[in-house]
Amino acid sequence: MQIKRNYLFFPDKEGTEAIGYKSDAKLRLRVRFDKSKIVNFNVGYRVDLKKWSTETQRCKSGTTHSKKKISASEINTEIQRLENLADNVFKCFEVMEYLPDEKEYRAAFNEANGKSTGKEPERAQTFFTIFDEFTRTMGWQNSWTSATFTKFSSIRKHLFSFDPKLDLKTLNEEQMQLFVAHLHKEDMRNTTIAKNVAFVKWFLRWANAKGYYPGNLHMVWKPKFKGTDGNQKEVIHLTWNELMSLYNFDFSQARMKVKDINGRPILTVSGNPKEIDLTDESKKMLGYVRDVFCFCCFTSLRYSDVAKLSRSDVRDTFISIVTQKTTDGLKIELNKYSKAILDKYKDVHFPKNKVLPVISNQKMNDRLKEMGEIAGINEDQRIVYFKGNERIEEVHPKYNLLTTHCGRRTFIVNALFLGIPAEVVMRWTGHSDYKAMKPYIKIVDLLKEQEMNKFNQV
Repeated sequence: MQIKRNYLFFPDKEGTEAIGYKSDAKLRLRVRFDKSKIVNFNVGYRVDLKKWSTETQRCKSGTTHSKKKISASEINTEIQRLENLADNVFKCFEVMEYLPDEKEYRAAFNEANGKSTGKEPERAQTFFTIFDEFTRTMGWQNSWTSATFTKFSSIRKHLFSFDPKLDLKTLNEEQMQLFVAHLHKEDMRNTTIAKNVAFVKWFLRWANAKGYYPGNLHMVWKPKFKGTDGNQKEVIHLTWNELMSLYNFDFSQARMKVKDINGRPILTVSGNPKEIDLTDESKKMLGYVRDVFCFCCFTSLRYSDVAKLSRSDVRDTFISIVTQKTTDGLKIELNKYSKAILDKYKDVHFPKNKVLPVISNQKMNDRLKEMGEIAGINEDQRIVYFKGNERIEEVHPKYNLLTTHCGRRTFIVNALFLGIPAEVVMRWTGHSDYKAMKPYIKIVDLLKEQEMNKFNQV
């Protein structure tokens, strides 16, 4: 379920056209959804009308507002927080597949914002209503992304499919083992099942702390899954040479292989792959995708952050952002490559004052594979995973495995390989746990060993 909505931040002018308006005004948020439903909220700041940008719905950079001289950056940060919060409330209703009315949305927004003034309507307490409460509470508190809400929506569906009459008070280890068996029948990889189990245990910990669940499965139930220790994990990334090749690739001369319905190249009479010229629009789009992806490779930004990067986030030598996933405030210095990409689009106008031509995540992932194939990023990549006790090994050309998140991985691997200390890299990426860097350090150690072996070949 998807609820259509839009947000408008605006100064609520005080006065009339005849006698004149005050020079400043209360800042408000208007949420419109389901075509005609409208709810207004007070942002909590006053802004000077001359220093407000109607186009970007933000205070103009470098200004101060009201008699208290509050900086534009402080007000804009609160605007972004409320916009994220408003969206998270909708995502939670979408997970529950429920369309709220104005009163229900206002109450949910205020609760998420820590301003709840009344009790929630009484609902019969079942396993799944409690799971919905967990999703709603944790989603609001932790500013979950759409992807996280989708994960928990999927887990809820799997639990309901397994047993729609689950009862928290009688839940036991045998039921959970049967749930794992149910997931195996869904043909899931062990890594996916392990994540689902971890999320269910998170729910049980929360339910236990709230007094809904009297058991202790969250502490004593520790199922083991082959291939989930991280040793088999392949971190898909571009080497420095691949990155430079892609960065400098000329898509204006690009041609594409013609494939059959099974994805196999169609050959010409001479036995060579048949190729066709791309349309000008396709070449242009591939160039956009390449530039956005490379920008992530040179800055460590996630897709969610590059998608909302606006001109107010960019300074002469660095970008300053509050990340969508973790709400960390990060300062990331620009290098000559990332700066060149920004300069390329500095005179191009994009909606909502964005700095780069970012398309949807799904479309970009599709285009990345096409882009990688045309640019010749076709090194064989081995993928190993387990389903139950079965070890499965697959080999794919690297372009077929490219996703937007590979940009962030590419930044980390190449930064470490260039000798930048892990502590510095973590300041750019926002990683707070050194454990998260271990898979990348392992890759870099292997790369250094391979490079050192070149001396033995001279």
